[in-house]
Amino acid sequence: MTLTLTPFQTKVEYWPGLIETYRRYLPVTDKTPVVTLHEGNTPLIPLPTISALIGKQVEVFVKYDGLNPTGSFKDRGMTLAVSKAKESGSNAVICASTGNTSASAAAYARRAGLKAFVIIPDGYVAMGKLAQALLYGAEVLAIQGNFDQALEIVRQVSENYPVTLVNSVNPYRLEGQKTAAFEVVDALGDAPDWLCIPVGNAGNITAYWRGFCQYQQEQRCTRLPRMMGFQAAGAAPLVHDAIVEKPDTLATAIRIGNPANWEKAIAVQQASQGQFMAVTDQEILAAYRLLAADEGIFCEPASAASVAGLLKAKAEVPAGATIVCVLTGNGLKDPEIALQQKTEQFHQGIAPDLDLIAQTMGLAP
Repeated sequence: MTLTLTPFQTKVEYWPGLIETYRRYLPVTDKTPVVTLHEGNTPLIPLPTISALIGKQVEVFVKYDGLNPTGSFKDRGMTLAVSKAKESGSNAVICASTGNTSASAAAYARRAGLKAFVIIPDGYVAMGKLAQALLYGAEVLAIQGNFDQALEIVRQVSENYPVTLVNSVNPYRLEGQKTAAFEVVDALGDAPDWLCIPVGNAGNITAYWRGFCQYQQEQRCTRLPRMMGFQAAGAAPLVHDAIVEKPDTLATAIRIGNPANWEKAIAVQQASQGQFMAVTDQEILAAYRLLAADEGIFCEPASAASVAGLLKAKAEVPAGATIVCVLTGNGLKDPEIALQQKTEQFHQGIAPDLDLIAQTMGLAP
């Protein structure tokens, strides 16, 4: 293919994906078949309105991982997990999911030419995510149970049959996900003072900490952030130090009562002098609406837990701090929740009449 350059271009560059960009930090070799959708390189976006709400001359950013290829941070770990599965000779992968993992696993498996099996809690997966998994070609099994039961089943399947488990208990998942911390430091020039993050299965908070520590060891950053993990009030086992048998929250991505990475997450919280806090569904939705209406950023409800938590903990924020809130998924993952929100600006059934349209717009009496 011949590429024609415009007069203003001297060189064409593109983002090759996480594995090639951060290869020396990842457990890959020249024999690893790289399965990529060119994930990563997601933007770090300043939040002037939310910074002003916190006050104290702080700077708040979001790491918007909802702009990954399948719309969530899961792609960071899946590129590596599926690449290593293919390298090992596996022909199929399996995962339990509240939605985002299923979409990512299905996409990367099909990219690799592998079969994908997904087990989900029936009726508790947002339609946008289920649609992705199905269209990518995964075999989706909806069980009459919750995520924790689904995870136990897929663990048993992977132990008894030739299928690779790609949930976050797969060590390659966290290795891939740690690259988000690299990108944050690369963008800011140092680690933030606080890293605020939604916590469900607790893999991502573990991965971020791993990435920050690795960069600090190489003197790529001068400090480590305080890791602030936020769980939905109805699914907050780390906050209450107890398994939640029937987790309940509209933030389906973090509706998990027994996190697979529980001990790792506690170690991160202790090492970083961080904190786990619960935010209510009402607080999550308020942050969700605020991000969209005042910052122009549409994330899925679970993602907004990071901003909801920051707003709840604003009294503890040190003056002049740099804060990064992780937005794990795209708002289009869960359109039903969006449509249930503020709707008075949605005007239906209007006749195609100029005067009536102008009146409805407030441009005419």
